Amino acid sequence: MTITAIGYMLAGLIAAGIIFIGARFIVAPRAAAAGYGVQPDLGQPATRAYLSVKGVRDIASGLFLFILMAASATHLLGWVILAATIIPLADTTIVLGNGGPKSIAWGVHGVTAVIMLVTSALLLIP
Repeated sequence: MTITAIGYMLAGLIAAGIIFIGARFIVAPRAAAAGYGVQPDLGQPATRAYLSVKGVRDIASGLFLFILMAASATHLLGWVILAATIIPLADTTIVLGNGGPKSIAWGVHGVTAVIMLVTSALLLIP
């Protein structure tokens, strides 16, 4: 298996994962928020709206990656994943800054950032 093929496999897993997470924020917002690491007050009408917005944007982000994969835009895919690494890095900071579990901050969001960095490196290697 080539380095690029491994990069594509990881990119596909990232895309599928973020689509799943987005769908979960729409279908099961309480469980999704707990998995994110910050438990919102779902009794507030606006909270559900924000969680739905996050879900839709996650689904779109995953679809963007699949589109780049289908177009065989290897380097562009690598650059997009590299740029998108800011998302799990910010998520780590948000969870830690709001008293969320360190295990989720680092074990979910931090590990995701590392996987995304590795994936982008595999896709950007000439």
